[in-house]
Amino acid sequence: MRLHRLRITAFGPFGASQEVDFDDLSSAGLFLLHGPTGAGKTSVLDAVCYALYGSVPGARQGGGQGTSLRSDHAAPGTRTEVALDLTVAGRRLELTRQPPWERPKKRGTGTTTDKAQSWLREYDATAGTWKDLSRSHQEIGEEVSQLLGMSKEQFCQVVLLPQGDFARFLRADAEARGKLLGRLFDTRRFAAAEQRLAERRRAAESEVRAADAELLADAHRMQQAAGNIVELPATDAAPGDPGLADSVLTWAAVARSTTRERLTALHLALTAADAACTEAQRDLAGVQEVQRLQRRFDEARERAARLDERAEEHRRVQERMAWGRKAEAVAPALALREAAETEHRRATSEDTRARAALPASYDGAGAAGLATAARKAAEELGGLESARRAELRLTELAGQRHGLDREERADDELLQDAASWLDGWDSARAALQEAVESAQDAATRAEHLAGQLEPARQKLESARRRDRLTGEAADARTRTLRAREDAAAAHEHWLGLKEQRLNGIAAELAAQLVPGESCAVCGSTDHPDPMRKTAEHVGRDAEESALAAYRRADEARTAQESRLAAVRESLAAATAAAGEASALELAHAADELRARHAEARGLASGLHAAREALGQAEGEHVRRLAAQQEAARRAVARATLRESVDREQGVLERELAQARGAEASVGARAAQLERLAAQLTAAADAARAADDCAKRLKDADARLADAAFRAGFDTPEAAAAALLDDAEHRELQHRLDARQSEEAAVRAVLAEDDTTAAARQAPADVAAAWNAVEAADRRVREAASARDDAARRCTEIDRLSARCATAVRRLAPLRAAYDRVARMAGLTAGTSADNERKMRLESYVLAARLEQVAAAATARLARMSSGRYTLVHSDGRSGRGRSGLGLHVVDAWTGRERDTATLSGGETFFASLALALGLADVVTDEAGGVRLDTLFIDEGFGSLDDQTLDEVLDVLDSLRERDRSVGIVSHVADLRRRVHAQLEIVKGRSGSVVRQRI
Repeated sequence: MRLHRLRITAFGPFGASQEVDFDDLSSAGLFLLHGPTGAGKTSVLDAVCYALYGSVPGARQGGGQGTSLRSDHAAPGTRTEVALDLTVAGRRLELTRQPPWERPKKRGTGTTTDKAQSWLREYDATAGTWKDLSRSHQEIGEEVSQLLGMSKEQFCQVVLLPQGDFARFLRADAEARGKLLGRLFDTRRFAAAEQRLAERRRAAESEVRAADAELLADAHRMQQAAGNIVELPATDAAPGDPGLADSVLTWAAVARSTTRERLTALHLALTAADAACTEAQRDLAGVQEVQRLQRRFDEARERAARLDERAEEHRRVQERMAWGRKAEAVAPALALREAAETEHRRATSEDTRARAALPASYDGAGAAGLATAARKAAEELGGLESARRAELRLTELAGQRHGLDREERADDELLQDAASWLDGWDSARAALQEAVESAQDAATRAEHLAGQLEPARQKLESARRRDRLTGEAADARTRTLRAREDAAAAHEHWLGLKEQRLNGIAAELAAQLVPGESCAVCGSTDHPDPMRKTAEHVGRDAEESALAAYRRADEARTAQESRLAAVRESLAAATAAAGEASALELAHAADELRARHAEARGLASGLHAAREALGQAEGEHVRRLAAQQEAARRAVARATLRESVDREQGVLERELAQARGAEASVGARAAQLERLAAQLTAAADAARAADDCAKRLKDADARLADAAFRAGFDTPEAAAAALLDDAEHRELQHRLDARQSEEAAVRAVLAEDDTTAAARQAPADVAAAWNAVEAADRRVREAASARDDAARRCTEIDRLSARCATAVRRLAPLRAAYDRVARMAGLTAGTSADNERKMRLESYVLAARLEQVAAAATARLARMSSGRYTLVHSDGRSGRGRSGLGLHVVDAWTGRERDTATLSGGETFFASLALALGLADVVTDEAGGVRLDTLFIDEGFGSLDDQTLDEVLDVLDSLRERDRSVGIVSHVADLRRRVHAQLEIVKGRSGSVVRQRI
């Protein structure tokens, strides 16, 4: 990195714009930046830092975003600005930054704040111009950090070497040195590695403890499942203890063996209790059987006593059954007599009912008399059949006569209607004929008008097209004129640009010249004074664009002229077709013609209907004439038929008057005779049936008396009383059968040997046997419960043991991983016994960096101290602080190694200077080898004697061998004689100014 130029405006103590030319200062290799205290020497370095990073070192940044950087000496309208021109990584860049600015408002009173601004430009050597890269604070900061490879803190320590900080670094303890080196070398990744390992150790420890806690919980569950069977207490190890898994597995093995022994013993006890319970149940069954037989014997004796008590009742049932069996022989005669009596009552009732319907003259008549009277009524009824047919014929004749009257009335009406219609036939026929002729005339007229309608419509369309094309022609003329004007203007513009280009063609050709190559015009390779393009220069692209615009305008003009010609041609054709009449007149004429045509078509549409009406009227005329003739013929026929009907009707009426007698009609007389004959016949039949039933009843009484006597009964009534119906017979027989079965069952029970033997024994004690069984069963349940509880304990302990074994197997890799991570975390944190120096990983890396810095600084320190002092790195611990960051100085005069804090003031200065230069070399290599061609050393030279100062200046001057320039910031007067290139800062009331002297 090499600084070229710095421009400062209204920054720090500088009220006006000041410019520093580092190229001139760097030509001497070593230059002095001096001035009185407070003049602004450090502000120049702050300006460089602010241009690069947008902030100044340390507390000088102040609050906000740099608002305290503005000079109090600046004019209100002057904005604070810092611009730095530098080369870094082979690129020439210009950085310009403006901090936030509180300026007066342009309108009104008060102030307003403008935001901070940043610009980054790069010089293009080929074009010889600056090219803008970015105006984003973030993008510029990232670009600078990437190019320099250093943060602001590293830059301030490496490029702006603050000797006071390095003097403190020499005297500081390990912790303070670690903080400074950590900022310079960015060892955060190693600290992050320490933290990551510590976090992984804690996470692994948490997983192991969680797994141990789960394993210990299972061990406690096994202890609860085992109860007081296992005398050995469970493990007392805590989660995380190494021996927890082994102690849990050992206790689980003891618990499993103990619970299995307990289960075997309880299983044997259950088997013995089952056997005792089975024996007690057999004893109970024997006692219950004895009790059952004793109860059976007692019940049989009680049933025998009850049978003896009901012996008389059994005898009466037997007697009733015996009389009932005798009465069964009389039952058929009783049934026959009952049926005969029922039939006799029915026949007598029917005879009484039939006689009640007859006239009183037949009272007392027997069956024969009633039959004779019925035959006579039938004979008289047969004689009325011819009179009935005559009556029916008379009814038909009356209906025929009524029909003739109805036909006569209808024919009279038809004749009157036909006569009325035929009277107006001639006038109606003439009117219909006239309507047909009028419709024919209208059809002819409509056809003629239709031929005129289409030409009129076409003429109207031509007139309308003529009017429309007239407007389009005017519009086309306007567009054509405008297109011609545009084409002329475009042509003139193109010609003007072409002329301008030809006038400046020399500049255009000069722009294509390449140094060392031949000119396309003269062929020379020297181009001493090529013409430059002016602001009014017209290029080839502009000329071609104008030419293209002109061609487009000319094509548009041609298109408009073609369209105008087409419109005019169409207008002429439409005018010739439409004539001189206006479109309105032609529209009225066409409307009138359409109205006349519609009227004629409407009249002509009635031609078919008029012809059909005429045909229908002529047909009606023929039909009415035929109907009139037919009605006259029917009138003659009706007169003849009416005379015949009247003669037959008189004969029949005389015959019927004789046959009806006193009745209103022959039918009424016949109905009367039919009813009388039926009643007499029914009465005769009922009388004969009653006589027959009386005879059968008398025979049944005789048979019944004989059957009762033979069966042993005194009277038929006694036999009827002894007769049993089916229900009584079944009930009595069931009682007898039940008695017989009960007697047999009682005898069988009393004859059983085991029952009688049991009856001779003492009463059975079932309660005592039950108590013995219940006690045995209770012992079985208790033994089974104990056995089941032991089995559950064994199952639970086996399950938990398997679970613990699985957990131990799963825990093994976790514990191995934890041990590995814990060992690594202890090593990196410096707490492990394997880390003898108790050095953390970050300290180890910083110690390596410090060792490199000490080696680089020793080369310069030996020269500054005439070979007396050498810086060495020490990894020993100082008290309770961190180890690995010790720094000692070896005194070649005494041969002893001592701490750097024992150096004198002058010795401390050149030791810190050597350390700063060595640190700059190491950090430069750390930053990717970015070359630092400009360095600044701030203060400390006043503590050196003349000889030491010469040696220090020789060392600094030797940096020129690496093409570096070193700026010394000091107010020591002796340096002004020794260093010729100087940048003086002069302070005054209006602000500080810069004076540069080479």
